[in-house]
Amino acid sequence: MHKIHVLDSHTGGEPTRVVLEGGPDLGSGPLADRVRRFRENFDHYRSAIVNEPRGSDVIVGALLVPPSDPSCQAGVLFFNNVGYLGMCGHGTIGLVATLAHLGRLQPGDLRLDTPVGPVTATLHPDGTASVANVSSHRQAKGITVEVEGIGPVTGDVAWGGNWFFLVEKHGLSLELRNVDALTDATWRMRQAINAQGYPEVDHVELFGPPGAPDAHSRNFVLCPGKAYDRSPCGTGTSAKLACLAADGKLAAGESWIQESILGSRFTGRFEWIDRAAGTIAPTVTGTAHVNADITLLLDESDPFRWGIR
Repeated sequence: MHKIHVLDSHTGGEPTRVVLEGGPDLGSGPLADRVRRFRENFDHYRSAIVNEPRGSDVIVGALLVPPSDPSCQAGVLFFNNVGYLGMCGHGTIGLVATLAHLGRLQPGDLRLDTPVGPVTATLHPDGTASVANVSSHRQAKGITVEVEGIGPVTGDVAWGGNWFFLVEKHGLSLELRNVDALTDATWRMRQAINAQGYPEVDHVELFGPPGAPDAHSRNFVLCPGKAYDRSPCGTGTSAKLACLAADGKLAAGESWIQESILGSRFTGRFEWIDRAAGTIAPTVTGTAHVNADITLLLDESDPFRWGIR
């Protein structure tokens, strides 16, 4: 009977499952190498931790590992129901809340090593957390694709730690009751933008008017495994900030309040790294809540010991 100790949290409704003990030993070296090792040799652990029957399509896993970058106090590898993420904003906020719950983190900064570079997370005295994310930028503006069953759709391709196709004019209602239609439409958009020459895009982000008067926008984000993000999406908010900065619609240091499909919110800000190149340093702030302390049991006699894949 193999045991995996995890702590669950949610950030604006989006769950994070942090692996504390019992995960795979990935050795040392750069985190990009270790996530490749995870994918090639230990993917059954990923499935066992986040897939049914112990998990669900929406859970994002976070494996704590020793850092490679000497400036970092810890390393983290994020994964989901179908694979691995370069970075995860809501997951980083969830990790901060988890470490604080365990008494391993006091208010202040935590430098984290990730496969796409170091990030700094800050636990604030009020319990909120900020993530100073990786350098973000818009790769392409105003790409029009022909989407099966929908017609032409125009959006931007941007990097915020993951690759996004961001669409504002879509004609869809960003309401929870409309999730099935939103999922179908964004899945079709992803196939179209991939076929257009952007195979790296694995997230699609729709924008619309906010529900609250003090917010700036509401989004719907489709994640790689076809689950939608319950939070406003940290890397998606970073990608959005890069587009706003490139268009001159948001100044450095100004706040952007991004709502999720649930109405939960992140506050985003950015500073310029290279204005000519369009690269920014985004910071995303939100709140996570710890909601379960679990030991997963992997029984050798269980036909679904390694999850349903």
